Amino acid sequence: MSDHHLTEQTHSETTVYQGSFLHVERHEVVLPSGQVTAREFIKHPGAVMIVPLLANGDVVIERQFRYPHQKIFIEFPAGKIDQHESDLSCAQRELKEETGFDASEWVHLGTIHNAIAYSDERIEIFLAQGLMPGQHRLDEEEFLEVSQVPFVQLIQWIEQGNVTDVKTIVGAYWVERYLRGEFKPVQTHR
Repeated sequence: MSDHHLTEQTHSETTVYQGSFLHVERHEVVLPSGQVTAREFIKHPGAVMIVPLLANGDVVIERQFRYPHQKIFIEFPAGKIDQHESDLSCAQRELKEETGFDASEWVHLGTIHNAIAYSDERIEIFLAQGLMPGQHRLDEEEFLEVSQVPFVQLIQWIEQGNVTDVKTIVGAYWVERYLRGEFKPVQTHR
């Protein structure tokens, strides 16, 4: 089946803003009807998020202030993928840096695109098990609080609206289905 009746073609590209982390692009595109219009979007290097699951059923979560919302959010450890870094290496690095934990078992649960209308960001979601505690190494400009909560408590917080971070919600529900045997990801790393 052809998708030409839905596909937009790039006519021209302009970088509106180039920061150290994010870039804003403005492209003129030709719509399937032949009309020309503009698309503005944020270029993102990609990220990972980790669901750290302890043997007792608790998960490791973080509380972190997120400036755009002027609010503290509850979320799973996550971070930007560095250039030439594999998704798994990034997940292992971020888990260690932010929580101090290493993991002996990694499952790639899937990929989400959390803001498809205005960003090309992708987030690779991993489940980390076989956790071994250690010392965290936060980045100089990173301030967060790490704690452990029962997984069922996190699900309740999501359902009560106390956790609104989309990557955390998706990761929690994927892990819940995975633990019940209803979801079988294909990539497991030991």
